[in-house]
Amino acid sequence: MALALADAGYRPILLDDFSTGHRRTPPGLPVIEGDIADAGVVDTLLAAHRPAGILHFAAFSQAGQSVREPALYYQRNVVRSLALLDAVRRAPAMPAFVFSSTAAVYGEPRAVPIPEDHPCRPVNPYGATKLAVEGALAAYGDAYGLRWAALRYFNAAGADPQGRAGECHDPETHLIPLALQAAASGTPLTLFGRDYDTPDGTCLRDYVHVADLCRAHLLALEALLRGEPVGAVNLGGGEGRSVLEVIAAVERATGLPVPVQDGPRRPGDPARLVADVARARGILGWEPALSDLDTMIRHAWAWERKRRGPA
Repeated sequence: MALALADAGYRPILLDDFSTGHRRTPPGLPVIEGDIADAGVVDTLLAAHRPAGILHFAAFSQAGQSVREPALYYQRNVVRSLALLDAVRRAPAMPAFVFSSTAAVYGEPRAVPIPEDHPCRPVNPYGATKLAVEGALAAYGDAYGLRWAALRYFNAAGADPQGRAGECHDPETHLIPLALQAAASGTPLTLFGRDYDTPDGTCLRDYVHVADLCRAHLLALEALLRGEPVGAVNLGGGEGRSVLEVIAAVERATGLPVPVQDGPRRPGDPARLVADVARARGILGWEPALSDLDTMIRHAWAWERKRRGPA
C-alpha cells in the first residue's frame, strides 16, 4: 500500500512496531518504529506531518490463534485501535481513516455472494475484534465527524506486479503461497476436507489481487477526502475458486506438481465465501482488474522465486 501511495504521488509515512512481519521495508519510504497505542509517538507524528489520511493495517489476523488467545486479540486489535482513534481526535486536523477489515465479520454465510448488509455474526475472536472496531468507527463518525471507511477483504493474494513486495509470513497460513512452496520444495500441502457441498468437494474462496486491494484503499481515501461517505465495503474478486482449482493453477504457473496430503476439516470453515462487490463498484468506481486466478498466482510465483533467491 505504501508503494501504491508513492506511485500515486502521495508521501506515505509508515508506523510499525515490527511485532509481526519484518523490517525489509521498501527503500526511500520513511519508517517510524512505534506502537499505535503510544500517545507520545502518535501525537508527535500527527502534529509534525498533519496527514490527510490514516490507513490502519495494524492488527493480529490469525483466526485460529484468536480462538486460543482472545485476550491478545482484543488488546491488539480493539484496545490499540481505540487509542489510535483517540489520537486522531486530538490531531490538529482530523485525518480521514481507512480501516483494514475482513470478511470474517460475517461468520457463516446465509447468502452467497455476501452483501454488506448480510448479518454480522463472527465465529472467532479475530472477526469479532474487527467488527468491534467497525462499530467504533461508525460511532466516532456520528459523534465527532470522523470520515471513515472499513474495507472488508476476502482472500488477499498475488504480489506487487513489479516484484517489489509480496507475502512473507512466519508462519505462512495462506493457501496460494503454501501451494507454491509445496511445489518448490516437494513438501506436501495439507488439504483440509474433500467432502464440502461444492462442485469438487473442497472449499470455495474469493481471491482478490493485493494490487486491486491497494487501488480500492486509494479510491476510498480519495472519496473521503472529497467529503463522500464510504462506510463498510466488500473487496473480493466476486468469484469463488476451490482449493483444487488453486492447486491446478499453481501447477500451471510453476510447471511443477503440488504434492498434497488429506487432513480433516478445520472447525468454522464455511463451504463457500464469495463477495458481492456491487457496492465497491458503485461508490468507489472499483473493479478487480488483476484478480483472475492465473494472474494472481503468476505474480505470487515471481515473488516466491525472488524471495527464495537462486536455486
